[in-house]
Order: sequence, then C-alpha cells, then structure tokens
Amino acid sequence: MYDYLIIGGGIIGLSMAKAIIEEESQAKIALIEKESHIASHASGRNSGVLHAGFYYGENSLKAKFAKVGNKELTSYCLENSLKINRCAKVIVAQNRDEIEGLEELKRRGDINKVELHWISEEELKERYPNVKTTQKALFSPTTSTIDPKELCENLAAFLTKKGVEVLTNTRYIKRLQNDLIKTSQGEIRYKKLINCAGLYADKIAQDFGFASNYTIIPFKGIYLKDKKNIANLTTNVYPVPNLKNPFLGVHFTYAVDGSAKIGPTAIPAFWRENYEGFKNFSIEEFSAILFYEAKLFATNAFGFRSLAVEEVKKYYKPHLLNLTKGLTNDMDLSGFDSWTTPGIRAQLLDKNTLELVQDFVVEADEKTVHVLNAVSPALTSAFPFTRWVKEKYL
Repeated sequence: MYDYLIIGGGIIGLSMAKAIIEEESQAKIALIEKESHIASHASGRNSGVLHAGFYYGENSLKAKFAKVGNKELTSYCLENSLKINRCAKVIVAQNRDEIEGLEELKRRGDINKVELHWISEEELKERYPNVKTTQKALFSPTTSTIDPKELCENLAAFLTKKGVEVLTNTRYIKRLQNDLIKTSQGEIRYKKLINCAGLYADKIAQDFGFASNYTIIPFKGIYLKDKKNIANLTTNVYPVPNLKNPFLGVHFTYAVDGSAKIGPTAIPAFWRENYEGFKNFSIEEFSAILFYEAKLFATNAFGFRSLAVEEVKKYYKPHLLNLTKGLTNDMDLSGFDSWTTPGIRAQLLDKNTLELVQDFVVEADEKTVHVLNAVSPALTSAFPFTRWVKEKYL
C-alpha cells in the first residue's frame, strides 16, 4: 500500500513526486515507469528550451506557470551543477505582415510580467550579425537551454534519496479495484493515484472514467543538427508563430552542448510511439489515430490538411533548410547534415470540437488525478505546475 502512486517517469511524474515528498517527507510514494530508464519518451527527447512564458494567453495555466518555472528550473540547474546555456532568444518578423504578431507576443509578455525587450533591426544586426528581422525584433533574456535527460536523472536520484521508490520496467496494465492496479510486475495498492503517463495518459484515465471527450493525437518532432555549430549560432532564433495552433514554427535552437539545431517538424504520427520504421507498431492505435486524422483531414479542422502536407515536406532537408532563409543573413547552413532522435508530442484532441487543446488539462476525483495534456512548455512549467496539482487535487 502506497500513499501515492505516480504513473509515468517523465518530467511531470518526477516533479509530482518532488512536490509531494518535499511537503510530506514521511509519505510512502512509488513512481512506476514502463521503460528501463526514466525520461525515455517526450521528456528525454525534448529540445531542452526553458521558455520565458510570453507565448501563452493571460488566463491560461501555461501563462501562470511558465515564468515561475523558468526561474525555478534555472536555479535548480545552477544549484545542482547541471548544464545550462543561458543564451536568450530573439523572435523576428520575416515581413511587415508579421509585425502585428510580434506586437501580440509583447502584449502577452507584458500581461504575464515576463521580461521582454524590443530591439531594432540595427541593434539585432550588431548583436547577432547572422540574424535578420523586419523593422524590429523581440529579445527574451531569460530563455535558456538545458539537458532534459540530465535534469530527469538528477531528479530521480534526489527522489530515491528521499525514499521514493522509482520502479522502472513496471508497466500499467489495468485498473482492478478502486485502490488497486495491475502492472507488469504485479499488483500495486494505493491511497491516491496520479496519472502522468504522457502518450498514454488518456487511455489510463479512461480506465477510471475520465477523458471521455479526449484522445491523444501524436505529432513527430525531428531536428536537423549542426554538431560543430558551423552556423556560429549564439542564441535561439524563432519566427512569429501561428497562435491558433500549439506549434512554434521552424526555428534555430542553440543547444546546451553548443550544437545548433533547425526544426522541429510537427508531422502527424500514426501510432503513439511511431519513432522510426514499424517499431512499437500497434494496429489498435493505428486504426484509432487514423480515424481521427482522417476526420481532421476531411474537415480541415485548424488547417490540419495544409499542416499535414507542409510538415511531411520537412523530411526533405533542402526544404527544411529553405524555411529558415527568412530568419538569417547568409548563415552557413552546411553543417546541418544529420537528424536528431525523434520525439513524439502527446497532443490532446477534443473529440467533440476537433480542436487541439492548447492548455494543460487535469481531471480528478477523490482517489485519482489525471494529467491529460502536459505539452510544451511542460518541461519549463513542471515544478510550479505539479505543486498546483498537489494543492488543488491532493
């Protein structure tokens, strides 16, 4: 019997255990992870960007937690000697039509009280000669990059020292009773269960009577990497995003290891762990996801049809490189010659409205809590978000 049983060994599950054990030091907590290592999926395949918190609507949970999370994770990395690249970010306008979008981001940043500065075209050229904009750009000094896998491993070690049982190779199979589940390592009893299972959070929640209106639609993200940073990138460079969908557009990331990356893609995947080839193929998942993707394609909900076509084109390296031309001045792109390990974004879809859910979503009762939509900036927001989950639902 555990006081708290957490499903999922990614950043949200680990942070959830941290939030509980720091307030209830005597609590008996188990965290189960189906893989042999924690952070094997989205958390370990993340771009590692600590977002500043200016993209998100003023009343959203993302806006509430990203700014605080950025500050807390920056401090955590510094205090624990974890790698962090405090390289900032610029958001540029590729033409005059995008200036309105820049101004909306600045408005959101001001409302969310995020440090964000205007810099002129001339100032940008002086500071970052290879980066270009139209008239002006936004400068975010608090954006950084970290190694998310290193962070998760550090958190797992911290939790183990505190007495939390981190049980790998332990897959959730099904609910047996109101306080009992079956796993690949046997039955586990609990007083409270917290579902932080990412790609499978909706499936597990449905076992407990939740997430009836939702399903996960997976999107595959891949970057092109310049290992030696021939491009001489020294900051993150982002375009003005389409704020109607949750993707931030093709951008440059200055990684914590000093390499440069272009991406990511947001390619609709056909099963939940559709990383490469037919590995982890599931006919059940394929059928269910294809049903909803066909529906999205037919209705062209949130512009899905053009999104799908455009994203598939990004597999062609010259096309992906060409998409960055509006962000740079004669940057040497010859070093971008290898693909990174793919990641899968567990994006929640509202089955009734056929809309991608933009904010974090949590459903709960007295016995169980289900974190259904913890996508970007979930890494950045993890510490304050999971404290909020604990306070509100536990």
